[in-house]
Amino acid sequence: MPATIEFETPRLRLRTWRDADREPFAAMNADPAVMEFFPALQSRATSDASVDLWQAQLETQGWSNWAAELADSGEFIGFVGLSVPHRKLPCSPSVEIGWRVARPFWGRGLASEAARAALHVGFERIGLTEIVSVTALVNLRSRAVMERIGMRNAHEDFEHPGVPEGHELRMHCLYRIDRPRFDATMQNRSLRP
Repeated sequence: MPATIEFETPRLRLRTWRDADREPFAAMNADPAVMEFFPALQSRATSDASVDLWQAQLETQGWSNWAAELADSGEFIGFVGLSVPHRKLPCSPSVEIGWRVARPFWGRGLASEAARAALHVGFERIGLTEIVSVTALVNLRSRAVMERIGMRNAHEDFEHPGVPEGHELRMHCLYRIDRPRFDATMQNRSLRP
């Protein structure tokens, strides 16, 4: 069994999940602003099921969606991580990078900082050759993070099978980054966990 990967950035610690994370994570998943670009809010049971799944993946494969906390205070802020989409997407098979950050921590560049580090882990430690990300076309905040971390719009918009037909969020965009592009993006950055 591979060792569980955990890592730090200048301001964050990306780690395994703890029981203490469940309540603040469920609160995030019930926040309409955080979940604006999802078809529905998540119940506590659904939120806890995600934590259980991701923790199990961290323990068995070494990587998944990591709990993210502020390095100086240990305060839980959300998650950033790598996962294999469980629905068939136009980019399948693939590994997707994703994030969700609680509203009090928006606007500080924390999602971008953690996502850059997760890309580094994906390429350097896991050995991936490409990482993708998807979001609703209208989710400009996540698309901005994707661009800040060096990902590029693949111009392969698609209807997400996990969003009901006719729903305003069904149309999604696909962003990609491969190892050479990541290396070029990181050449001028000092963030290397």
